[in-house]
Amino acid sequence: MDTIPARQNEASAELDAVRRRRVELRESLNLVEHSLAGAAGGRAVVWGERVHRALVQLAADFSEHIDVTEGPDGLHQSILAGDLRLANAVQALTTQHVEITADITAALEATQAPVTPADVAEVREQATRLLGRIIRHRQKGADLVYEAFATDIGGDG
Repeated sequence: MDTIPARQNEASAELDAVRRRRVELRESLNLVEHSLAGAAGGRAVVWGERVHRALVQLAADFSEHIDVTEGPDGLHQSILAGDLRLANAVQALTTQHVEITADITAALEATQAPVTPADVAEVREQATRLLGRIIRHRQKGADLVYEAFATDIGGDG
């Protein structure tokens, strides 16, 4: 009989990788948020470049998150191997990966130089929605991991 502790041990490497990616993703989210909050008045081009660089980092970290969760030896496979009833939750997160990646791409396009003063409000709104979407995605992922392995992967990371 498959037990939660046995599944937890089998997935420990995947959980460690996910924890590391969560920390990196949180740092990228913070960088984007910090960049968005910076003063843009009279310096929209510089502001836009800073936001764009932060979004490039976020895109890379989110791509790594997808690799760690969806890869052939990734977390989602471990979850499904232990409990097929979680397949819908795994599929929902996988679908969100595609949608969030598209949102990141759109934000990157919106911050292509030069960002004008007229662009700033829309870029802030678009990127702030993106941050919220990723934060909710991370929460759902943490809930899924807890349900699958009775392990809290942490809200700090």
